[in-house]
Amino acid sequence: MKFLDEAKINLKAGDGGNGACSFRHEKFIEFGGPDGGNGGKGGDIVFEAVQNLNTLIDFRYQQHFRAQRGFPGSGRCKTGASGEDLVIKVPVGTEIVADDGHTVLADLMDVGSRFIAAKGGRGGHGNEFYKSSTNQAPERADKGEPGEELWVWLRLKLIADIGLIGLPNAGKSTLLTALTRARPKIADYPFTTLHPNLGVTMIDGREILLADVPGLIEGASEGVGLGTHFLKHVERCALLIHLIDATAEDVITPYRIIRKELAEYSQKLADKIELIALNKIDALPTEEIMQKKATLEKATGKNVFVISGVAKTNLTELLRGAIQFIPPKKGTTNDIYENEPNSLQDDL
Repeated sequence: MKFLDEAKINLKAGDGGNGACSFRHEKFIEFGGPDGGNGGKGGDIVFEAVQNLNTLIDFRYQQHFRAQRGFPGSGRCKTGASGEDLVIKVPVGTEIVADDGHTVLADLMDVGSRFIAAKGGRGGHGNEFYKSSTNQAPERADKGEPGEELWVWLRLKLIADIGLIGLPNAGKSTLLTALTRARPKIADYPFTTLHPNLGVTMIDGREILLADVPGLIEGASEGVGLGTHFLKHVERCALLIHLIDATAEDVITPYRIIRKELAEYSQKLADKIELIALNKIDALPTEEIMQKKATLEKATGKNVFVISGVAKTNLTELLRGAIQFIPPKKGTTNDIYENEPNSLQDDL
């Protein structure tokens, strides 16, 4: 399934039904009077966050949505039925944004949360509504009001427990593959990953959702390399795992580049809990690993994990260091993903 995290769609709520102009025609009732009923209300357009979606790809093929209009009133003071609401299902974490591209109308963060984006028109009054002591045979009946119509942007921000960040070729996709049953594309050139990938793993009986965010580069906070497009996906992660390529001669500069971009994009993002992991240690001798680990710890003031996604070295320790910062889930998320959770402890 192709990942799509942004779409623009047109919404048109249902028009209200027309009111009826009708008079009673019954035997032995000479002056029956008006009995035209009101029209029914048009259907609303409602967004609902559901658990089994994680992409907006369906909205690439359908951009226009129309709710049912209300039914017209009829004689004997019968009010027309209301039009059915149109419920549009979107992934959890979807923002509904106005046509200006900036105003957030709703942020659907929880399963089952709903937002009425376009309200249906009110039904028109029938002529019975206008009956009075001075006008006992009104012939006026109103048309239904039009439903609201607007364009909106849908923007999906992934909700994951852990976001994997780092420069291109830091080994994020390899680590995701080692920890979960997700199978992102892996190659030895930068920007192999062009869209976020999700995976689920189990550690100490807890289910953890990870997001592999495409590699960031210097200037990402200003949109370089689609940086802002990717950075939004780590805004809602409980914590970040910052991967550093241990085979690089300089392990400090890559760390500082990413930290600078996080801070310039959002201070809230920069303040997130971060674990640092020196990756690809399977390619280095122990002495060089310890030297680079000490250098990185001195520069960052944080404990540094030394891991290998390829050899699955020290991955359990990394996840155990992470889960203490992840609040327990209220319910399971297994059915969101095509791949079943992978038990890391079964593999290591």
